[in-house]
Amino acid sequence: MQTKEYSLEVGGRTLTATFSDLAEQANGSVMVRLGQTVVLATAVMSKNKREEIDYFPLTVEYEEKFYAAGKIGGGRFMKREGRPSDEAVLSGRIIDRTIRPLFDDYIRNEIQVVATVLSIDEDNDPDVCAVIAASLALGTSDIPWNGPVSSVRLGLKTGEEKDFIINPFYADRNQAYFDLLVCGCDGKINMIESEAKQIAEDRLASAFTTASEVIEKIQAWQKEIIQDVGKTKKIIAKPILTEEIVALFQNEIASKLETVVFTSDKGAKSAYDLRDEWLALAEEKFPGQAGKNQLIGIFEEAVNDLLHKKGIEEGKRPDGRAFDEVRNISTQAGGLSKIVHGSGIFYRGQTHVLTVLTLGGPKDSLMIDGMETAEDKFFMHHYNFPPFSVGETGRMGGVNRRSVGHGALAEKSLRGIIPDRDVFPYTIRLVSEVMSSNGSSSMGSVCGSTLALMDGGVPIKAPVAGIAMGLLMDDKGAYKILTDIQGPEDHYGDMDFKVAGTAEGVTGIQLDIKVGGIPTKILIEAMTDAKKARLHILEKIKEAIATPRPEIAPSAPKITKISISPEKIGSVIGPGGKNIQKICADTNTQIEIEDDGTVYITGKIDGVNEAREIVEDIAREYKVGDRFEGEVTRMLDFGAFVKIGRDTEGLIHISELAPFRVDRVTDVVQIGDQVPVVVKEVDEKGRVNLSLKMADPDYATRKGAKPSTNPPLSGNGGPRRDGPRPHYDRPRY
Repeated sequence: MQTKEYSLEVGGRTLTATFSDLAEQANGSVMVRLGQTVVLATAVMSKNKREEIDYFPLTVEYEEKFYAAGKIGGGRFMKREGRPSDEAVLSGRIIDRTIRPLFDDYIRNEIQVVATVLSIDEDNDPDVCAVIAASLALGTSDIPWNGPVSSVRLGLKTGEEKDFIINPFYADRNQAYFDLLVCGCDGKINMIESEAKQIAEDRLASAFTTASEVIEKIQAWQKEIIQDVGKTKKIIAKPILTEEIVALFQNEIASKLETVVFTSDKGAKSAYDLRDEWLALAEEKFPGQAGKNQLIGIFEEAVNDLLHKKGIEEGKRPDGRAFDEVRNISTQAGGLSKIVHGSGIFYRGQTHVLTVLTLGGPKDSLMIDGMETAEDKFFMHHYNFPPFSVGETGRMGGVNRRSVGHGALAEKSLRGIIPDRDVFPYTIRLVSEVMSSNGSSSMGSVCGSTLALMDGGVPIKAPVAGIAMGLLMDDKGAYKILTDIQGPEDHYGDMDFKVAGTAEGVTGIQLDIKVGGIPTKILIEAMTDAKKARLHILEKIKEAIATPRPEIAPSAPKITKISISPEKIGSVIGPGGKNIQKICADTNTQIEIEDDGTVYITGKIDGVNEAREIVEDIAREYKVGDRFEGEVTRMLDFGAFVKIGRDTEGLIHISELAPFRVDRVTDVVQIGDQVPVVVKEVDEKGRVNLSLKMADPDYATRKGAKPSTNPPLSGNGGPRRDGPRPHYDRPRY
């Protein structure tokens, strides 16, 4: 196997691209390495066109392999990798959103890019490698593409650092203050994914600038590689309609476009109605002379040109709003049902989202055992987009990649304001149901989730709102930034820039574009407008609920957290889990014990309190001087046993019953008596010796006991016993 390698230093580490004939039948392939993380990317284009479709058929697959992490994954009866994990879906979407704008959208040959993680170390994230590998696979192939494009990740462990970490290690990203993945080319940015804990806009602007500088360094390296080993690109001609068909469109359809595109009348003819009219007209006048996708193409291009011309030159939006105007907003916290633990309803124009909150115990967490991570997830946001939300019919059930991506974006945007588990030890699940959609339902989900969290009494650090920003930009660089995009602005506009955050700063960003890239200065300007809109939405949220409710819903489970000595964990669990299973069954609770001795008890309040008492009793460490009120349970001639815990007894020796010598134990106590005691000693076997006289010196006198008149026969205050002290039935603790 012959190979050719190219290397570049990025952020103090070596990025290496290796070309070989390993996947020689693909149009293009490359292995990219960073540390011990290795990603193979392949690019293949079909030989035949799909004439029947009206879209560009690009698919991107991101393949996780357990062997890459030195793991044998799967369940007991299945060891083969199954459906892609959410992380794999999100990584695939990152590649797709980065490379797609650089294709000519009239291409109808199927193109598939596959990024396969062959190896992953403990430090280096494969996402950055995968984007660069996909770019090199396409760039060196014969597939027509307007790349390359590059990627870099920036991070801050806290908000105090001055300089950004370039391609931070996993350890630096864990609980990081700021995490940013940026892709771009030629000094512009074309994809962003970011999560932060209320980072200020000016720091984000600085991060974009830093990222662009690193990207340009990688771009120059890629261009050298493509120049050296790249294949000659195939030429795919753009379909051209006949002059007669173009004239028919201009005469019969073009003049009607403005009326259907620039209207807020819900009952008026839509652009889709006019498109269907055009398809029928063209087939009637020129049957079989043009494909459906060509006819749709001229219509779409005309709408796109009209939208840009009216917006940039005349300052006009389809629904008549100002460029920085947010649609009408309506908010509601709660009111759905007493059964659910919290709910929020958020309206922004025709985008309507219902979010429902469910609280659970630690055992309700999501266990993730993937190639990259193995952890318990205690906060989840899930997003559903049923077909009726856009007035269509369709298949229900299952989750597509879009839903995974939108749900993850909302989750990232909210994660920074979720209370720490030390403060709020619940598992939190939010489900956003998109009931009606016309622009940025993911940001509507963020707003609905904030309402649901506060309605449910979750002590969030601050309310979060989100908004989608758009862009109209012409070939000369003139542009208009749009606040709260909808419908045609989303479909035909050049940018979908989603920004979520609190009044203090940004918590989540996602950027998708339809052009080659966006200058940094436009993104900074858009962030300023987004903050203005975000503050407006936050005020509307506060009108529904200003702060989290003081208590969680009565229907929600109650959780109490206690700490026990790690040495006592075994006693609480019992042999084969016998003890803990019995406690859970008797009190109808769930109990989760962590290695450090933290115990979470979940259930109804009465059961939680009872289970807590049991666990605390089992795990109690008795100390000299502890005071108790206990019941006398057994009598012996040399003392009495007193129950001082649920399953614990201590011995009061006869000499500890009174401050004077007594002849008989029964002179002072009887079975069933409630007596005050003090722990005098805990012996090496954990047995507890008690004293009544130390707790109440006058107790024996009040009971009528008198000092013994018999002379003591032993030094311990009791009758003499020859030989060793007898064994007595005493429980072990």
